[in-house]
Formats: sequence, C-alpha cells, structure tokens
Amino acid sequence: MTLLCAGCVNRRFYHLANDNFIWIRIYSTAFSPKRSNWKVSSVEKTAEPMNLLSVEDKEAGYWKKEYITKQIASVKAALAQVLKPVDPYTGLPAKTKEALRVSGLGWVIILREKGGKEHIMEHVDLSINDSSVTVVWYGKNWPRLATLSALDLCGVTPVFMGRSKTTTKNGPRWHSLIAKYSLEHGLHGFQLHVDMHSGGTSYLCSTFHNLFTKKGCIENGYVKLIAIRFNNNTEHLPLIGKVGFSWRTDIFDGYVKSCSIMDITLLDEHGKPRWCFSSPVSMSSSPSPSDGPNFLGQTYCVDYMDSTGQVHMELVWIEETEEYFIVSLVLYLSTARIHHRFGTRY
Repeated sequence: MTLLCAGCVNRRFYHLANDNFIWIRIYSTAFSPKRSNWKVSSVEKTAEPMNLLSVEDKEAGYWKKEYITKQIASVKAALAQVLKPVDPYTGLPAKTKEALRVSGLGWVIILREKGGKEHIMEHVDLSINDSSVTVVWYGKNWPRLATLSALDLCGVTPVFMGRSKTTTKNGPRWHSLIAKYSLEHGLHGFQLHVDMHSGGTSYLCSTFHNLFTKKGCIENGYVKLIAIRFNNNTEHLPLIGKVGFSWRTDIFDGYVKSCSIMDITLLDEHGKPRWCFSSPVSMSSSPSPSDGPNFLGQTYCVDYMDSTGQVHMELVWIEETEEYFIVSLVLYLSTARIHHRFGTRY
C-alpha cells in the first residue's frame, strides 16, 4: 500500500513504484503455491534466478498490474463463496450482510459542478432487509444545488484484501457506476401515452418512456419534450387505417376526413399524471420542415393547445402504402404551470 502511495509523490517515485523486481517479489510472496509436503527440486532452484532475469523483458509496471489483477480476482472468489446460499423465500442471497462485510462494498455520490469541480460524498448509513439495502446520505457541507450539472451514483469496493482476508480500509478502491443523472435536465423520467381514435377504431396507441428536457431549452415560456424526432427513422410511427372522425344519426352515418380524437396522458418521474386531455383534432397541410429530412409525400400537422401546454405532431402521407407516418411529436409545457406544480424556477 505504501508503495502505491509513494508513486503519487513525483516522477522518480512513480518509476520506482512500478519497478518489476519489487513487484514480482510481492506477487510471489502473496500468491506462492502451497507446498507444505513438497521439497523444492534443484531444477526449480535453478529456474528461480532465471525467472528473475526474465523480469527485465517485461514493460515497467507489468508485475504491478498482475498483482492488482490477482488481488481483484481473490476478492471476487471469496465473495462468490459467501453469495452461494440462497434464501428459499426471496430467492436472493441469504448472507447479504456478510457479503457486504467481505467485499467492503460502499456507495458514493459524485456531485459535479458546472465548472468541472467534483464532490465525492460517501454514504453515512445503511439498513439491510431480506430483499433490499437502504443507503443514506446526509451532511452539512454539500454544494449548492444551483451550482451542479450532474450526479453519479457509484458502488465502491476495495481492490486489496488484508492477510486476514478482510478488505483494507484505506487502500485503493474500485468505482462502478450505477446511475448517472444530468442536473441540466429540468424535467426527466417523464412518460407519455398517446391514443388517436374515433368510433371504436384506434389509429394510434403508443407509449414513450424517459422523456426529458434541458433547463436551457425554453421557447416563448414553454419547455420542450420530444417524443419522436425527425432525424430518427426508427422512432417514426404509422397511423393504422383510414383516419376520420365518425358520426351517426338515426338515418345517416359517415366520417369527417383527417379528423380524430386525441387522448394524451403525461406522467412525471413518480408515475403521477401531470397533464391529461381528450380532444378532437384535425390534420392540416403544412410545408416540409426546414430543419428535417426531405420526405417523399405531402406533409401534415396536428396541433393542440390549452393552459398547460401544446402538442405539435408532423405527419407524412405515403402514397404507395396509403398511410400516414408520424415523423415528429413534440410537447411544449408552460413554464408557469411547471413552476406552480414542481416548485422549480426556469
């Protein structure tokens, strides 16, 4: 451990801390084969200095890397034995608490400021149940939320184990990214469900997950949520059937061409409905978008607006298949409503 720390002092110490002659002795001591009942032959005694001579053929730091790799494998092997027993009721490992002790697993939140400065916050407490682990952070010296641009959640495990097969407390640690959140996203994790129908006939029924918007993406008092993008063909969706608004009387029936009922349900990151409406809408001819690709067919748009927000849909009529394709779907939410409902300020 001291050797690793010394390598961070200056360039000369760095080269010394990567010396293969030092590390091969550390490696041989830590992982020497167990031969309590065997005697070392004269051939093996002769081969030993030859192995030391071959150290010069390896690049600097080779045996340091080999030692660290073997240490990581040793920790994983010890952990695998602990995780073998399974709780018959939950189907999860039965010795979770012991596994955490053996692995030395912890958690950190990395808070990244807009200027690039990072704050690493280690977990303060945790509680272990049969099927979950609750991790807790708290403290007085956290940076201001307004200065942050991103948050990373990482699992942290020590690289080395001590001689007693327990993890060393102050040694190097391995960070494994669990989740990454951009705090520049004003809204995130939203879900949109869209239905377009008429008279029992469904033209579109689709759900869009993980919608988000950036704080800087504000246009005329609205923030934008994009569900379907012009330039991503895999997102484009067809309207099924002959689109029209059905009507009927005692004697006659028919339909109004290019009209339908649109149902919108927008859920926030907690699954709570934030915007719902059901309204008749119509398709009207529109010019091809200047910032999008050139489509072969005539383009149309569908628009809806109320006090909460706006919906703008772009469609293309494909003559060969006689169907409409949605090539763009954008929601605009009023910043005034967002401030009122979420307590934010954009």
